Amino acid sequence: MTSGTDITLILQDWDNDRPRVMEQLTPVVYAELRRIAARYLRNERPNHTLQPTALINEAYLRLVSQDGGTLHNRAHFYALAARLMRQILVDAARVRHSEKRGAGGCLQLNADLDVGAPDRGLDMLVVHDALEKLGSHSPRVAQVVELRYFGGLELKEIAETLSISLATMKRDLTLGQAWLRRALAEQPS
Repeated sequence: MTSGTDITLILQDWDNDRPRVMEQLTPVVYAELRRIAARYLRNERPNHTLQPTALINEAYLRLVSQDGGTLHNRAHFYALAARLMRQILVDAARVRHSEKRGAGGCLQLNADLDVGAPDRGLDMLVVHDALEKLGSHSPRVAQVVELRYFGGLELKEIAETLSISLATMKRDLTLGQAWLRRALAEQPS
């Protein structure tokens, strides 16, 4: 993984010349973004039409075209990229849901996300809504959950990325798991 300092230095010109910054940033972050995209898609339904490269490309397009907002550092960049990838999949699930009238996108969460029934397929929209609600109460806890289970970062990487202690990150993760467990338990099977 590339050092956070390298990425932060590249991001300094984000507000002035996004296309050039993305051109410089791409070779530095592509492998990590591909890993994040593959993890998202591994948790999606088996016949999903998006591939990791397409998910990354769509996230890049959304990232460059966003209005306002400075990317401050590596943590901010990866958090935003992971959020954009999740939003792309949520948008696709909404389209499928409206086309099939209730069939929604099914998300298979890994067993290490202890939300009660790890082998149960979960609706991507339900997971998204739960994370959005969690984020409105505790943005950092939601970010920890997103980086762990959707971004695929290791515990130490999350703590470093968010500039928090490992103990704080573990508390946040435990709280996030409990929040999701409760939110998902309230959903009909």
